[in-house]
Amino acid sequence: MSPVAEAPLASRQHHLTISVVTREATEFVDLTPTLVALVQTLGIHEGLLTVQTLHTTTGVMINEHEPLLLGDLKAMFERLAPAGRYDHDDFERRTVNLTPDERVNGHAHCRAALLRTSESLPIVNGALTLGRWQRVFLVEFDGPRRREVSVALTAQRLQ
Repeated sequence: MSPVAEAPLASRQHHLTISVVTREATEFVDLTPTLVALVQTLGIHEGLLTVQTLHTTTGVMINEHEPLLLGDLKAMFERLAPAGRYDHDDFERRTVNLTPDERVNGHAHCRAALLRTSESLPIVNGALTLGRWQRVFLVEFDGPRRREVSVALTAQRLQ
């Protein structure tokens, strides 16, 4: 028996930006329903989805959407990087990346550094591969603000 070469997969790339408006200083925004809808709308059967925050005071996290847990996580971030004076917030000493509407947000940058800026998820049988309780969150640390999230999808096979 000789090996049979399979036809190469024809990948299709999709990219879009999701706009999110946060309402709290620290907030967990569940992106999962939007991401699931994208996979379904595009008809992707097999592929990969990558979600990335476009901001340095937010992070992306996969975890459970349970209110008490989210409260625990918020308290943990506050303990690890409490609001207060950070060198980043000393506008007399800081000489780069200053804007007219600069915010005192050194704590938000430190909190965001504890998370990743992106997550990638396989798409299998037309669904995101997530565990029973897993959800994809944009985590805001410097709100309320308008935020942008980049979503890239690679479809190996369409439905």
